[in-house]
Amino acid sequence: MVLVTRPEPGGAETASRVASLGWTPVVAPALVLTPARFDLPRAQAILLASRAAARALPPPVPGLRVIAVGEATAAEARSRGWEAAAAAGTAETLAELVAAALDPRAGPLLLAVGEGYSLDLAADLRRRGFRVIRRIAYRAEPAAALPENAIAALASGAVRAVLFHSPRSALCAINLVRAAGLVAAAPGVEVLAISRRVAEAAAAAIAPLSWRSLRVAARPEEDALLGLLGRRG
Repeated sequence: MVLVTRPEPGGAETASRVASLGWTPVVAPALVLTPARFDLPRAQAILLASRAAARALPPPVPGLRVIAVGEATAAEARSRGWEAAAAAGTAETLAELVAAALDPRAGPLLLAVGEGYSLDLAADLRRRGFRVIRRIAYRAEPAAALPENAIAALASGAVRAVLFHSPRSALCAINLVRAAGLVAAAPGVEVLAISRRVAEAAAAAIAPLSWRSLRVAARPEEDALLGLLGRRG
């Protein structure tokens, strides 16, 4: 079994992909996302650091461009009618793309984010001379508890791997495991992390215990993450 901690609606998509590889997914979202309506102040571009932010986009505005952190986020924006360019999947590459493509003198940037997210990205862009307007596009709250089927799977030792998509979801998922009294299951579980930062968060949160193993995707994309999982058998 594979524990899928990604919030919905993305969690169901990931679970479907895990099942297509021959594994049994156990959906246990670590966070609950709630969209937040936001206005569009005058800006030269909208920056999106996550698919959740893209899902909160209002209808397209002629002449207003979107730059997304990665291709999946850009595709989400395009599905809503926006033209969107994509960076290489990290906040650092998003800042670099913005600096290469935009002029700080042309107007402010609108950074659509989750509450409490992307503060480092905003600071990076400001150091590059841009004026950044942050707008809350969604709120992410820790889930109240693990689902019963996830508790049963962990308790029985049936979970072979867990997928972590963000540092915060890793931390919240591990807090839920601790609250369920199941932290002793960690040494039997392999962590598959979408980035080095996520892996570091997962290792720190489980200390002083350690995971059976911890692997990091070659690129911060779900295709690469699921490539680590591979086809069962």
